[in-house]
Amino acid sequence: MTRAWLTVLALLLLQGCSAIKLGYQQLPTLSYWWLDSTVSFSSAQTPSAKQALENLYQWHRSEELPAYAELLQRAQVLSAGPIQTEQVCRVWADVQTRLDTVMREAVVQAAPVAMALGPRQLSHMARRWESQNEDWEKEWLLGSASERLERRLDKTLERYRSFYGELTPAQVTLVKTQLAQSPWTAEWGRQDRQRRQQDLLSTLQGISQKKLSPTEAEAQLWGVWQRWMKPPEAGQRAVMQSLSQRACENLAQLHNTATPEQRQQATRRLRAYEKDVKDLVKAKP
Repeated sequence: MTRAWLTVLALLLLQGCSAIKLGYQQLPTLSYWWLDSTVSFSSAQTPSAKQALENLYQWHRSEELPAYAELLQRAQVLSAGPIQTEQVCRVWADVQTRLDTVMREAVVQAAPVAMALGPRQLSHMARRWESQNEDWEKEWLLGSASERLERRLDKTLERYRSFYGELTPAQVTLVKTQLAQSPWTAEWGRQDRQRRQQDLLSTLQGISQKKLSPTEAEAQLWGVWQRWMKPPEAGQRAVMQSLSQRACENLAQLHNTATPEQRQQATRRLRAYEKDVKDLVKAKP
């Protein structure tokens, strides 16, 4: 249930600065639309679902945004010069801590909503995911290995360019090499995606069937989040740990090839994000 909040927020943070302020202020509405398209709330469920999202939004705005501003300040300092892999990993560890904090509150708000879901709505969710998985597979699994790599390269370069501006040919080659050596594969990505979906779906079914208390439902949802981040199966867990470490290494490696102008642009983008976050903290509800 709470996945929508985090996913919408993550998508917004990848957009331009003005989109952060505009999108964040609309987050309860956007999140409700997304959730409703997934589970199809009844008229009786709609008010409680909207209120839960509004509660989470107000809590996040007052309690979490200041911490994001501090993280962005630290990132600005690091972006000004060379960085080490360990420095990137420490920042990412802090981001993960913030995500855990958000999820702690999110499961509290989501539990009563999850308890009210019925079999038809959970079937609707499963069908929705099947359709989304088909789209995902078309984007990432179709074509030859080289064609897949080029699609991943295009997406990755788009994200880097939003911070650094245009990359040099040598930097593009570096990024392509990093992706080719990554432990991530589309087959593993599909497997992990389906693992997370099935875990959440089976948990929601259990919450509905066993008539759990809100506290018990919260514990079940929190367990889903923990398994998403740290899979029980050793092989999957090893891949995720390798991906996290490799991401830190890749970013540090690319940043250390950046020109002074590229680093300045990255710093300006981070500063603009920080300003937007602070503006949101100051804005009247």
